[in-house]
Amino acid sequence: MTDPTIILLAAGKSTRMRGKDKLLEPVAGEPLLRVMARRACKAAATRVVVGADQSLRERALDGIDVAVVYAPDNAGMAASIAAGVRGLSGPVLIMLADMPEVTAYDLHLLIALSAQAPDAILRAAAADGTPGHPVLFPPGLVAELATLTGDRGAAPVIHAHANKVHLVPLKGNRALTDLDTPEDWATWRAQNPLI
Repeated sequence: MTDPTIILLAAGKSTRMRGKDKLLEPVAGEPLLRVMARRACKAAATRVVVGADQSLRERALDGIDVAVVYAPDNAGMAASIAAGVRGLSGPVLIMLADMPEVTAYDLHLLIALSAQAPDAILRAAAADGTPGHPVLFPPGLVAELATLTGDRGAAPVIHAHANKVHLVPLKGNRALTDLDTPEDWATWRAQNPLI
């Protein structure tokens, strides 16, 4: 089986951050995007999808072995996914860049499980079973991902193939914790004072 490619989605506009860029917020002394790209690279070949006008995000990736892919202007998450998977035929692991608790170990776990269930959609979940991210798609669904449009992400593909979905619980709420607003960041930092 071909090794998965990680598609790290980082093209969002951070509109709910009221002027700040959530992916450039510091985590352990580095921009969140850099931290997440490093984690992804530890697990598999990685493509980072950014907007064409996000040069600061691109600079945050300097020195990290990733391929940068550009999302279409003013397109939704689905178009970012389609841009990220274009030209790929093997499995892909779709990962959101604003989820700071997802670790390289979690990515390795999903990849290892995909070798045992090569036709399954492996969806990370919270410890209580609530579905979250990231999500690993088998090779047979990559063509569908490449045709996505709109802002629902990969939800249409997941729903169309619900019988293939297997939840993979991660520790705590790692699969659900995303930071979209200054308040999200403040709460998360208060709960993680050493980061």
